[in-house]
Amino acid sequence: MQTIVTMKSKKDEAFLRRKTAAFSFEKFSKKEITDLITKMRRVMKEAEGIGLSANQVGYDFRMFVAQTPGTEGVPKFYAIFNPEIESTSKETISLEEGCLSVPGLSGSIERPSKVVLRGFDKNEKPIKIKAWGLLARVFQHEIDHLSGRLFIDYAKNLHASK
Repeated sequence: MQTIVTMKSKKDEAFLRRKTAAFSFEKFSKKEITDLITKMRRVMKEAEGIGLSANQVGYDFRMFVAQTPGTEGVPKFYAIFNPEIESTSKETISLEEGCLSVPGLSGSIERPSKVVLRGFDKNEKPIKIKAWGLLARVFQHEIDHLSGRLFIDYAKNLHASK
């Protein structure tokens, strides 16, 4: 399994806290992009995560994968390049979060309950997704990663994970 970058060393923490560069489609072939998505999806699943940003596996570019239960329990998988939050709801909700890069800790975080995300799919086609609930939370968490922010920066009641 590819190693997930964690807060265990100062060098890794510095890498996780750096804002990532834009993903350049010109630098990668279609096969390399597909292989990247496959690899990141596998690492995320093996780690039992529901989201994974590129910098969590050592890449310095704006891209993440996510998979949530979806409707009627059918999983929905996302691979988003150069994501940005276009808008958020005024309504917020506080929920427990953890992170693969900060193993053993979790805490309560208040986030907007709905977001509109824009970015690109693996074919560089523009996409726009209206998300709420768990998916909105995952999108915000992963974009925080790509912006050099970690959930522990805003978590209340930080404690050991169960």
